[in-house]
Amino acid sequence: MREPGERGEKEVMAATLQAEKRTDKGKNEARRHRAAGRLPAVVYGPVTGGGSEAAVSVTVDPKSLSRILHSESGQNTIISLELEGKTTPVLVKDFLLDPVSHAMLHADFYRVAMDRKITVTVPVTVKGEARGVKQQGGVLDFVTREFEVECFPADIPEHVEVDVTELMMGQGVRIRDIVQGVKWTPVSDTDTMLVHVVAIKVVEEAPAAEAVPVAGATPAEPEVIKKGKTDKPEKEEGKA
Repeated sequence: MREPGERGEKEVMAATLQAEKRTDKGKNEARRHRAAGRLPAVVYGPVTGGGSEAAVSVTVDPKSLSRILHSESGQNTIISLELEGKTTPVLVKDFLLDPVSHAMLHADFYRVAMDRKITVTVPVTVKGEARGVKQQGGVLDFVTREFEVECFPADIPEHVEVDVTELMMGQGVRIRDIVQGVKWTPVSDTDTMLVHVVAIKVVEEAPAAEAVPVAGATPAEPEVIKKGKTDKPEKEEGKA
């Protein structure tokens, strides 16, 4: 039985991507590559044997890369990048999308050494229905949906699963509660709350506005306008 986070070499290197080296630079050339159905990209990071190599500009098939990014392991997929007869394990470090069409415009690939630990961000998934929701009428609050871990490339988990079945009202799961028996070390604060069961907040509507008497105040009398009389006596006609 495979332990959490464990992967075989075949699974790790299953994703393969063909790359072509390019020497041109600039926005116009990048547009030309995209118009031809290729995605401009760059490869950088440490190389086998230690040290680092200057970044290499390449192009890849955007559809193939999109399929990898939409797989279960997503951006944490170890990709076997084939370039000029050599194969290099890489991760997608970053990618740029068009704000309107959402088409990929550029990608960054980071070389990884299979014998060196790296830091990656992994998503959190929830399993089960909390007892505090079914029996006590609470709601499940999904606080943290991803966090950082350190591990060898072969041990990058596709996701971290949190079983919430036994959670009652007021109970939750923190990162420190799920670190047993895994092949990764949390980089994020272990006190970080991932998910908990909370009470439903009911906001009562305020009643229609009514006159509320102020303590010690005398209710105001309605104003009455009396015709024919004023506060001062009027002068009689003919008198000085």
